[in-house]
Amino acid sequence: MDTISDFFITIKNAYLAKKDRAVIPFSKMKYEMARILEEKGFVSAVRKKRKKGKNLESKEFLYLEVKLKYEDGVPAMSGVRLVSKPGRRIYLKKDKIRQVRSGYGVLIISTSKGVRTGEEARELGVGGQAIAQVW
Repeated sequence: MDTISDFFITIKNAYLAKKDRAVIPFSKMKYEMARILEEKGFVSAVRKKRKKGKNLESKEFLYLEVKLKYEDGVPAMSGVRLVSKPGRRIYLKKDKIRQVRSGYGVLIISTSKGVRTGEEARELGVGGQAIAQVW
């Protein structure tokens, strides 16, 4: 199962259902992508939370709570397109990184210097694996 596509689909489905938040299993990669979405104004807040398991004695599970953002009842995130998929990874050099939707969207890219936006990667002069385009 592709956890990155599951992350974006969970958020997209929560927006379509007019929910106020989405709960997603934690990973460092998902947390960094959610932080970028918050920074760019697609979601209002991102929190790491702990939840104690009932059946498993004293074990705790981490999850992300993503608070969704609406502007006059319209979701702040209108679309997402996964660039890399499990069967086909797409890598971009620094000079091949382009704007998404004429600057209205953001490219999330995994670089050697962490998960960054396309703009940040271009400024740092690094390329990497293109993960998704969000607008």
